[in-house]
Order: sequence, then structure tokens, then C-alpha cells
Amino acid sequence: MPGNAAELAHLLAREAEAVCRHYLSNGRRVGNYWQVGDVRNTAGRSMFVRLTGRDVGGRPAGKWTDAATGEHGDLLDVIRQSCDLVGFHDVVEEARRFLSLPRTELRSDQPSPMSRAPAGSPESARRLFAMSKPIVGTLVETYLRQRGITELQGTGSLRFHPRCYYRPEADAPTEIWPAMIAAVTDLHGRITGAHRTWLDPSGRDKAPVDTPRRAMGHLLGHAVRFYRTSDVMAAGEGIETMLSLRSAMPTMPMVAALSAAHLAAILFPATLRRLYIVRDDDRAGDGAVAELFDRAKSAGIEAMVLSPLCGDFNEDLRSFDIDALRVALRIQLVPEDVTRFLSAEVSTGTGYATLTPL
Repeated sequence: MPGNAAELAHLLAREAEAVCRHYLSNGRRVGNYWQVGDVRNTAGRSMFVRLTGRDVGGRPAGKWTDAATGEHGDLLDVIRQSCDLVGFHDVVEEARRFLSLPRTELRSDQPSPMSRAPAGSPESARRLFAMSKPIVGTLVETYLRQRGITELQGTGSLRFHPRCYYRPEADAPTEIWPAMIAAVTDLHGRITGAHRTWLDPSGRDKAPVDTPRRAMGHLLGHAVRFYRTSDVMAAGEGIETMLSLRSAMPTMPMVAALSAAHLAAILFPATLRRLYIVRDDDRAGDGAVAELFDRAKSAGIEAMVLSPLCGDFNEDLRSFDIDALRVALRIQLVPEDVTRFLSAEVSTGTGYATLTPL
């Protein structure tokens, strides 16, 4: 029985073509290689898996290289990425299943690692978020700074994926773009969905695709959250809108519902006593604000509306400056929240705020 990854990789390499036909089924054999788009089984021709043994100066069977990205690895990497597996234990179990080897012991509360998560499901969203990495020093940070957003503390709900699939609406080939991944969570912090914002590789803007923003999973009632809510919370539609508000109020808990319809339907934490509803200046936004306002009042929650000077608060932040944004917010907040949340100075030399109370 193989005892480590190297032994498993060796056994898989002996069945390299069978492995490729099973996990990289969108490819085909070309000479001594299996040719496919990438390690996630996209149709194409840029990735090559060696199917035969080592020639003089060559690589062993099972080794692969993606000519488009420079990525390389072995057949365990193929299993991991083509099946969207996260933990190494799951990869080992899937490799053993393929090779018909005895399974290692699994706890009864663990899900079976063999099954793929259904596309667009909460489990698929959780796997996507787990495969992404923190945003500090990544293209996501560059993108947000281009939009005037420099307050990045408390943004653990955002991550960066360097190669996120984008499937066009029409019958066109799948594309790969870097993306900002946002975790959509319920009131208990469990991930129920994910939101993807595909980015231009320069970081200057969103990717030049038809729909650069898409959500997956269960969204109704849930949101992208910045800090755990206590008694006061601000809620709005867009991630960039709420991050712009955090530039002036970094410690106020905030949520982004991702659309007007979902904003109107967010669930209220049991501890919530006052809700600031962040308005976007459009008809759909006004309808969502009115509906959420009525729901909050009916639940015994004090509701206040925060209105931008322009179309939304990110436009305000980019059009004016942080001091003008603070002035505009100061007159819309309850006085005690001005003292509690509205900062006078934010030092962003390192990308993380130091608060000085008013």
C-alpha cells in the first residue's frame, strides 16, 4: 500500500493516460502527450501531460506543464484541481479510489471527497473561497486602491483568486481572469455563497467581459460582512460602496447585500437596534431602501437612511475627498454614532487604519 504522496504519484504515472482520460476528459492524446486547456479540464491546447517514461533529458510520465501560465506539477495536482479538492487528505482518497486501493479511515462527520460540488452551490462557493488567498499585496488591493479604497482592515471576507473561470453567456469558450472573491455568510458566519468580481490584469478596472460581477450559492437574506454586528449596522448593495463608507467609519459593522432585491431581504441579527440603510441613487435602490426601512421598523429596529451626494458613496469618495465624505456623513448619523464610529484621521501608509476619535 503506498505510504506517501511520492508513491501515489508514481502509481498514477504508470496509468498516466487513464488518469488523463478520466480527469482531463476535454483533452486528447497527441503523440506521447495528453493535450488539454489547463489543469481544471478546460478545453484547449496549452497544457501537456507526459504519458510515457523518461527519455534522455526528458521528464517522467505524469509530469505536466501549462505553456500559457508556466504552471507545472504531477498527476496528484491534476486530481486536486480538476475535482476542486482543497485538503490533501481528500486528494489522497480520490487517488486511492481511482487506483482501487484501500481507503484511509474517514470520520463519520466528513463529507465524501469523491463527489464534485454542484456548480453554483454553497459547497462550490465554499471551495472557491478556500482556494483563494488574502487580498493584501494582490491585484484586489490594487483594484480597490484605484477606486479610492485604502482602509483594508477587517476585510477577511474578501480574497483573491488569480485564475478564476468566467463562462460567457453565449456558447463561447470559458475564459480565465483574476478575480476578487467575496464570501456571502449567514448570521452565524457560515458561508452560503460567493460573489466574483473579475478584474483586468492591470488592476485598474474590472475585466472587459459582459458581466464582470456574478454571485453563486444561496444569497437571499445573507450578505458579505465586514465586522460582526452588535447593536448598530450599515447595510447597502455593493461591496465597493460599503468599503467606501468604511474609509470614514472603519469600525462600524457593515454588510453588502450585492443587489437591490437582496438588500430589501437581508436578515436582522438579534442584537441589532439601529440600522443605517445605504442608498444608491436609482429607482431600484430607492425601492429596496423603502422596503428594508419598513421591515426594520416593524421589527422594532431604528432605521436611518444614508444618502450619497453622487450616484453612490464610492463615486463620492473618488469625486471629493475623505474629509468631504465625513462631513456628509456626520449630519446623517445619530450624534452618539458620530462619536463612536466617525474617525477624524485615518493613516493609510501601510494600508491599515489608525483611528483618532473626533
